[in-house]
Amino acid sequence: MFSMRFTSNMKLSNQTTVLQFHLLGLTDDPELQPLIFSLFLSMYLVTVLGNLLINLAVSSDSHLHTPMYFFLSNLSFIDISVSTIVLPKMLVNIQAQDQSITYTGCLSQTCLALLCSGLENCLLAVMAYDRYVAICHPLRYTVIMSPCLCVLLVLFSLLISTVHALLHTFMVLRLSFCTDLEILHFFCELAQVIKLACSDTFINNLLVYIMGVIFFGVPLFGIIFSYIQIVSSILRIPSVGGRYKAFSTCGSHLSVVSLFYGTGFGVYMSSGATDSSIKNVVASVMYTVIPPTLNPLIYSLRNKEMKGALRSLIVGLSFV
Repeated sequence: MFSMRFTSNMKLSNQTTVLQFHLLGLTDDPELQPLIFSLFLSMYLVTVLGNLLINLAVSSDSHLHTPMYFFLSNLSFIDISVSTIVLPKMLVNIQAQDQSITYTGCLSQTCLALLCSGLENCLLAVMAYDRYVAICHPLRYTVIMSPCLCVLLVLFSLLISTVHALLHTFMVLRLSFCTDLEILHFFCELAQVIKLACSDTFINNLLVYIMGVIFFGVPLFGIIFSYIQIVSSILRIPSVGGRYKAFSTCGSHLSVVSLFYGTGFGVYMSSGATDSSIKNVVASVMYTVIPPTLNPLIYSLRNKEMKGALRSLIVGLSFV
């Protein structure tokens, strides 16, 4: 009787006591590691520098103290956060040739990645609403999009994103992990962590699908609805120049939305169409790394006001 109880306790201990996971990254080929390190270090530096310049340009130019650029500043901060959550740990692991990450570190990375991706998802919907008000109700724009409402929209986005991230994280805490704690990824993605559990994951997987449809589907529906109204209003503008000017204010946002949701859907389509872990990891790179890197370029190249502010900022910094 004592022997059976001891064995059962040992088995439970082995399942629940997890010291660390192992991030296998993009490849285990040692010859490719320096190339991957250099590539992702460059992308991280471009992401941080580009988004910092966006924030500095918005804060230094009084002409950009508008709701649209207030939301853009928050989006740039989130892009820096996403890259900082994922890439530095990956670069340190490559440099140290150590693939380990602690249990606490892994769950923290999962939670923060969910928080930032959810917050970006909500902010893109808020920015679509901002463009809808600006084009469909231009005379009431400053009244509707008051500074108080802008702050409340960001805080509400932060609140629901935090609840979403913590809900998934707490549900992972109830799982038991045995052996073979190798994550076929370069960061602790929620789906990959759930796959390693040796306890029942039905509720976790169900929650992922339900919350995915609700939490990402509703903002996407809001963006689509906003742009249907925007296009309808633009088509009623009599002059071609007026139509182009109205639509040009939405060009950058549409590009960022297409990049964010396009790469996100690419991840799920890739994972559903193939069992190749390498292809899934590459698809996730497109989702987590590429958008934060390209977003500053999209807004700086397609926006005359932003280009002017960046030019003034760079000139001012050169004389310091």
